[in-house]
Amino acid sequence: MKKFLALTLALVMSLSLVACGDKKTDDTKTDAPDQTEQPAENEGAYKVAMITDYGDITDQSFNQTTYEACKAFAEDNDIEFNYFKPVGDNTADRVAMIEKAADEGYNVIVMPGYAFGGAIVEAAPEFPDVKFIALDVAAGDLLETAVAKAGESYDYTPENWDLSKYVDMSNVYCAVYQEELCGYMAGYAAVKLGYKNLGFLGGMAVPAVVRYGYGFVQGVDAAAADLGLTDVTVNYVYGGQFFGDADITAVMDTWYAGGTEVVFACGGGIYTSAVDAAKKVGAKVIGVDVDQAGVIAGYAGVEGMTVTSAMKGLYPTTYDTLTDVIVNGNWDAYKGKIATLGLVSGYDPRAVNVFTLNGACSSFLRDGRAYYVLDTQSLEIFSDHTVYLALYEGFAAPSYERFSLAEDGAVDLRDNVTGCMFTLPLDTHTADPDAARAFVESTGIPWEPMTDAQLAVQEAHEDLEVEKSADGVGNQTFLIQEAN
Repeated sequence: MKKFLALTLALVMSLSLVACGDKKTDDTKTDAPDQTEQPAENEGAYKVAMITDYGDITDQSFNQTTYEACKAFAEDNDIEFNYFKPVGDNTADRVAMIEKAADEGYNVIVMPGYAFGGAIVEAAPEFPDVKFIALDVAAGDLLETAVAKAGESYDYTPENWDLSKYVDMSNVYCAVYQEELCGYMAGYAAVKLGYKNLGFLGGMAVPAVVRYGYGFVQGVDAAAADLGLTDVTVNYVYGGQFFGDADITAVMDTWYAGGTEVVFACGGGIYTSAVDAAKKVGAKVIGVDVDQAGVIAGYAGVEGMTVTSAMKGLYPTTYDTLTDVIVNGNWDAYKGKIATLGLVSGYDPRAVNVFTLNGACSSFLRDGRAYYVLDTQSLEIFSDHTVYLALYEGFAAPSYERFSLAEDGAVDLRDNVTGCMFTLPLDTHTADPDAARAFVESTGIPWEPMTDAQLAVQEAHEDLEVEKSADGVGNQTFLIQEAN
């Protein structure tokens, strides 16, 4: 039996600025930073509800993953949980489910999908004691309803509007993803693996699906340019729904019969049509949102049909946010914010990395090699620092046991760690120090990490306590005193 080296990918940053305790991680979730672990006063009073979007909790994609994360969190923390499915696909029905959940005492409500923008505008102010956590709901999704409600005409350009004037975000947290980057990496990987005739099958042309598709095409184009190829093609279509049927399968049959080698099936259960057609000719598919390799293999009855999956961190986003809000009592760090999530290089390798930032990662085996494709969302805002791609043996999160930090902020793997590091070439003009600072501050973690020299001092004086603090501009103070 061949033995494959298990590698963990992490993005780390020189001139490290934040520090926290090590994060415990497994395949799906991570704990919150030690510094914020302040249990809520009435932890037992929390009840968590999830409202489904277009699909059901069995859609094997967005809704199911969110549901499973909520359910796992509730079971792990002995908190009551239930989900609610709107009768129809409209704002009124979503609001009705929010009202039902709130009336039944659910005071933390999780909602996946941009379509909840209108429901948040309508319902959140009516339930000020309820904490609303929305996935894939951006400013534009909120403004479309809020501006119309104010009797004004929305121009679909969020940057032109002051969100705070139209939407009460005091009990709302929104998390959005940059799906175009996940799609880009899936397209890039497919061409690099030798596929030249590709297809994109989107579900409904909603913002997230569109971003996946545009990114996919751009990734295909970039890989073709790198390889000097001029004969790479992409078929592109939206099915207008999030499930497969005979009509969509017929389109896929035509694609595959015409030479299409792999189709990116992007939209819940619509993958079934791509799989049904691919199976007939021994072709391939690409999954979406979560690692769909197992799901697709089970449905098709054929192993190895999935080339890769363009994933975003739905599970850890949900699980970790609930943990920080309910268990750690850290709602103040979330409310009122619309956070763009993704794999962002960190100032301290323990604090900001692929695990802590819910980054998207696709992996696959080919010819005895393990390939990892990483989504590097928002990475550019840190481009005025040196950014590294680190690969090391094992599946544990970055820690001081694996990385050393020099006095000048340089990060390196320790001598006893099996792995390697690369410097990522980034355009420094894309740096956004204000955005980077805002992100770090949002974590609630102190600015400076412990360098190796500081760690040595601390270890040499176990009878001393070291208390760290930092002011608003990052100046750090160490208070060293005898332990009581």
